[in-house]
Amino acid sequence: MSQKPKVAFICVHNSCRSQIAEALGKHFAADVFESFSAVSETKPQINKDAVRLMKDLYGIDMEQAQFSKTFDSIPEPDIAISMGCDVGCPYIGRAFDDNWALPDPTGQSDKVFRETVSQIEQRIIQLKTQIQGGVYREKKI
Repeated sequence: MSQKPKVAFICVHNSCRSQIAEALGKHFAADVFESFSAVSETKPQINKDAVRLMKDLYGIDMEQAQFSKTFDSIPEPDIAISMGCDVGCPYIGRAFDDNWALPDPTGQSDKVFRETVSQIEQRIIQLKTQIQGGVYREKKI
């Protein structure tokens, strides 16, 4: 593969799960794929609990390099992943390659947030392994 595939993590609001996935994708898999997050409706800021816990757990300050953005403002993805359609998946112009079906932890305890972050980390590492193994070879990458 001559260039790294672009992976888009999609949610309705792009303030929590998709932002965490973008940050963890950059942290754990930047050598294999590029990470982006986007939405159909932007929020003025990233979820404060997500920001705080990502700093605590990984030393990642999502507010430094990330912000809520719409799907049309990121590069065309090779792989599009829905973070969970509990409030309805936005239409992105094509089918999703995967739906991680993660419930939104917004307003929940730190324990719930940490579990969601842990699940996203595991899925990022699994996605990295799949891409390295050619699982997404039939896509444009």
